Amino acid sequence: MKKILIIQNKRIGDVLISSVIANNFKAKYPDSEVHFLAYDFTHGVILNNPNIDKIISINDKELKKFSVLLKLIRQIQKEKYDIIFDPYSKTQSRIICKFSGAKQTVGHKSRKKFGNLGYYTHPVEISKEKTKICGKAIEDRIHLLSQAGSFEPIDYEPKIFLSEDEKKEDWLGKYANKKVIVLGVLGSTPQKSMPYEYVAEMVDFIAEKFDVNILFNYAPHQKEEAMKIYEMCKAKENIILDIYAPSIRDFIKLMAQCDALVSNEGGTVHIAKALNKPTFTIFSPYVNKDHWASFEDGKFHHSVHLLEMKPDLFDSFTFEERKKIEKNPDELYKQLTPEMILPELDSFLKNNL
Repeated sequence: MKKILIIQNKRIGDVLISSVIANNFKAKYPDSEVHFLAYDFTHGVILNNPNIDKIISINDKELKKFSVLLKLIRQIQKEKYDIIFDPYSKTQSRIICKFSGAKQTVGHKSRKKFGNLGYYTHPVEISKEKTKICGKAIEDRIHLLSQAGSFEPIDYEPKIFLSEDEKKEDWLGKYANKKVIVLGVLGSTPQKSMPYEYVAEMVDFIAEKFDVNILFNYAPHQKEEAMKIYEMCKAKENIILDIYAPSIRDFIKLMAQCDALVSNEGGTVHIAKALNKPTFTIFSPYVNKDHWASFEDGKFHHSVHLLEMKPDLFDSFTFEERKKIEKNPDELYKQLTPEMILPELDSFLKNNL
């Protein structure tokens, strides 16, 4: 029996797409034992996954303490893993791999010239561009998996597993009388968030053109900012404010009962896709669409990016250039105007409502 560990100490979307490693490994080795190490706030997307036998919880702030990292390494050494997959491949996870005692450790080579100091038994080059509709982020994870053998046919689609009791919960109540669009009004970080006035214009456009309810979605700490957007909207009667999912798992149950997601790029988009819900994604100018735009066909899953609308604005779109844009994307984001977005959104909603 093989025993493996997947380390994904990053955000919600990263954890969900890394679960494809577990899904494909279990499909080939159903008797294997698969563990998944992830930050505590991300567990909702992998709970109830039959391909993950154990979730190891860590706190992102605590893990920065050397004593906590050392304790975690000792815990992992005791597990005696055969293989460790490290999709994120950052300093903490690399150190864990190096001292894990696992027979095989698989992770990505560092972009830095002197960053590959024997952390992995099987270091893998990060691919330069996507070759499949699943997007580069998922492809990169499957490349890691391929170091452990042949796993054909590959299932590239992340999945979320709801229990029968979760499916029976009524989240929409009186709002189920119309189709419900979940609107991610703010990105997971300020750099991923559209200008507020653009979001308000988008809300009013949807309300005017379609007979739907619009459910505002945002993180708990973003409520004050979300209310600023609400106040800018004219179509307040179409906006749902009294339904809120306080946890990731609650959002999953809520999203499963709604009809579509319109959002800034982030974890909620990956959740909606895993639930087989249509998605319209607005990318921040610094995000590489080829990395994160998964399974897009222009109809059921569609997105917009400034680079496609105004390619002349970008002299280059290298990793270094994207990092520069990330520090202050506001000026570029303002150039992705509602006039560009709304015709694409209109077509998407007509296809899916």
